[in-house]
Amino acid sequence: MRLRNRSALLTRLFLEGPLTRQELSRRTGLSQPAVSNVVNDLIDDGIVAEAGALESEGGRPSTILRVAPSYGAVAGVDVGETGVRVELFDLGLERLAQSCAPLTAGASPADVADSVLAGLRTVATGHRVLGAGVGVAGIVQQRPEGALVHAQTLGWESVPLESLLRRGTDIPLHLDNGAKTLGQAEMWFGAGRGRRHAVFALIGSGVGAAVVTNGATYRGTSSSAGEWGHTTLMYGGRRCRCGASGCLEAYVGAAAILDRAGSSGAGDEETRLAALVAAASAGDPAARSILDETADYLGAGVADLINLFNPELVVLGGWAGVALAGLLPRVRASAARHALRQPFAQARIELGRLGLDAVALGAATLPMAHLLTTGGRRQ
Repeated sequence: MRLRNRSALLTRLFLEGPLTRQELSRRTGLSQPAVSNVVNDLIDDGIVAEAGALESEGGRPSTILRVAPSYGAVAGVDVGETGVRVELFDLGLERLAQSCAPLTAGASPADVADSVLAGLRTVATGHRVLGAGVGVAGIVQQRPEGALVHAQTLGWESVPLESLLRRGTDIPLHLDNGAKTLGQAEMWFGAGRGRRHAVFALIGSGVGAAVVTNGATYRGTSSSAGEWGHTTLMYGGRRCRCGASGCLEAYVGAAAILDRAGSSGAGDEETRLAALVAAASAGDPAARSILDETADYLGAGVADLINLFNPELVVLGGWAGVALAGLLPRVRASAARHALRQPFAQARIELGRLGLDAVALGAATLPMAHLLTTGGRRQ
């Protein structure tokens, strides 16, 4: 019972704070004596701190409480196809340090693990790190002995990535799919805050999604739910990296957009996609045609999400999603043409609010969520 109360109070303070003891009592349904007892323990443990006083008319000021940012730090890792981004946050999720490193095409799992570990060592220096979350492309299968990653587009089959990482760090690790970590970040702090039914699309080299229903991420039987990029957009269409034909990813993923544009110049995918967008803005008709077509395809894919899941919100994010932000009006128009009118009228289509940090920030919420669930007990 006490652990459950600690968890409930910490979660409210983290997601909704700063709050007074009276507000905590109202929002959790716990009695004021129970709140005071647990809060005193949390203050003694150092995970909750006083943050000033709230003046009241005719009575004593109420003390404002918050989760203590300095109690420890959490790391978030975004393992993309072109690079690894590692960020360290305090418990107020203010960024303390960052490390970014490129990945060569076709990097092996061992190379990826080495890059992640190097980034963790860089950001962790001088900090007490309570845990690290890792967002990675592909299906993440959770097992007691360590998560496996199945990333068909990368040629990864049952890769024991968690075990590879544990060999080089004693920081507690939490692995999940990158689209799901992006979705959690946007639900907690971004475009999805306060929503119950939403879909969060990650558009990068590839394409994925996180489906949130009644406030919880839908995972399916083995956590592979959300592989939106590998739904069929066009029967017998372009060959996808997964081996199938006509997948949405084969039309709207950054690698596919550049391939359709015939872009093989110097620079990484981010640089070349930015150049394509700039050329379209400058009036290049070929570039404009490719991006307009991409927006139409993407809108059709969004319409599928609306028809299947009836969300109140569809959020487009990921580094390529940020780069293609100017296509949003055309994406909406395409979705309107392809979706059923009634569910489309109930849905908003928006850009993510957390930018390029969304996956790493979402990954950092994994150890943070564990800390909240355990009532602030370190692993």
